[in-house]
Amino acid sequence: MSKRDYYEILSVSKTATDSELKVAFRKLAMTYHPDRNPGNAEAEIKFKEINEAYQCLSDGQKRAAYDRFGHAAFQQGGGGPGFGNEFGDFMSDIFDNFFGDGRAAGGGRAAGGGARGGSTRERGADLRYNLEITLEEAFAGKAETIKMATAVTCETCSGTGAKAGSKPRPCQTCGGYGRVRAAQGFFAIERTCPTCHGRGEVIDDPCGACSGSGRVTRERTLSINVPAGVDDGLRIRLAGEGETGLRGGPAGDLYVFLSIKPHEFFQRDGADLFCRVPINMVTAALSGEITVPVIDGSQTQVRIPAGTQTAKQFRIKGKGMPVLRSRDVGDLYIQVFVETPQNLTKRQRELLQEFGQSASDDNHPESAGFFSKVRDFFDGFGGGAARQ
Repeated sequence: MSKRDYYEILSVSKTATDSELKVAFRKLAMTYHPDRNPGNAEAEIKFKEINEAYQCLSDGQKRAAYDRFGHAAFQQGGGGPGFGNEFGDFMSDIFDNFFGDGRAAGGGRAAGGGARGGSTRERGADLRYNLEITLEEAFAGKAETIKMATAVTCETCSGTGAKAGSKPRPCQTCGGYGRVRAAQGFFAIERTCPTCHGRGEVIDDPCGACSGSGRVTRERTLSINVPAGVDDGLRIRLAGEGETGLRGGPAGDLYVFLSIKPHEFFQRDGADLFCRVPINMVTAALSGEITVPVIDGSQTQVRIPAGTQTAKQFRIKGKGMPVLRSRDVGDLYIQVFVETPQNLTKRQRELLQEFGQSASDDNHPESAGFFSKVRDFFDGFGGGAARQ
């Protein structure tokens, strides 16, 4: 008996695009799929033809060979290179996408090629918790207690999902493997078991407390150890503290994301801290000492030398942030700025005017040097004009 034309089987023209082939294949495959036509031998034959036609025409090289030589292109050597051995896996991938969830349950295959995998326990979802701490807490570390509502194992059924006195039974459709495989000649189609949805078990009498899911929502109290030296955006993982899985499945993880509140005095750069401190004009000019805060709650003295200018930095070694999981400690940098006096009295103004009249370039070397360069700059323009 001669084979039907592949294009005719899929009801498409010879100029059909890959997208048109896929749409036609999916429509016909769903119509003649064995699960929708149990015991229908004619539907099984058509389903086999549809699979064979699509497998050929969806492959560029095989389609080109078929267009040139017809079915004779695959009659030598058992159907052409790569046509037979790889087809079972090819069709399994396609039908996972069309009819299943595309995920293998793992494990081996049952005798007779009926199923593969094993009874699955769905892992619970990972959870996120946002925790805001102060810079002082990031410096010293802290033990934090949080409360959050999440899914936990149902105590009534101990996570089985079955009512007290009963228990889940193996799924008869897949034999407890969670996936079913139908072998049709050299075709092998595998998908998630439609009866147990991949779990491998069926609950006839579900638990009333959890409706058969094996878990209920409860508020939990958890302790979190925040180590010293944590930085903004750090993520702490608590394994197994996430959402409990369905029907006794393993729990997910809890991820705690840290954020650090802005500080009144300090700005942070890695392990180093920076503090901007105002000083008065007299201290900057004549020298003196200032008291500055330290992140550990103490204070330290900083000696200001005579003639200190704005933006001058003073380094205090070892007074910064600890380095996470290390014995190293950063430094504290004090950056001063000279505050111009305001709201002067008449006498204060007179004193400043007297100082200004008696001051020389030696008292203000930076401004004197700058304006000297400015004069030279304009003199250069004037000289150039004169030369012209």
